[in-house]
Amino acid sequence: MPPQMKIVVKVPMHCDKCRRKALKIAARAQGVSKVSIEGENKDLVEVIGDGVDSVCLTRSLRKKLGCSCTIVKVEEVKPAVKTEQKSTPAPSASCVQYCCTPQFRPMYCELVHEYPEPTTCSIM
Repeated sequence: MPPQMKIVVKVPMHCDKCRRKALKIAARAQGVSKVSIEGENKDLVEVIGDGVDSVCLTRSLRKKLGCSCTIVKVEEVKPAVKTEQKSTPAPSASCVQYCCTPQFRPMYCELVHEYPEPTTCSIM
């Protein structure tokens, strides 16, 4: 599996229509998983994906927008480190009975009886 790449291309865009068109063109490229507009002047197209060809992407932007696009940065995206979260234990049954009095509304439902799956299916 190819590593995820982050490609930033400078595209001269002066209106929202140009930005929308650039996003559509970039999103159609093979392997793209995320496209966004970045930069102070909103003139940078940031593309993240697996095996995205930066040269083909820039060439298609140049061809379809009719302007000079330049590659600013190509880098490998490092996977985010997942932090382990502790799950909170479910409240006891006595708490459920106490909370279900008319003055309190229950915040969750507890499965009391589970219906068994049908073992056979007959079509008549």
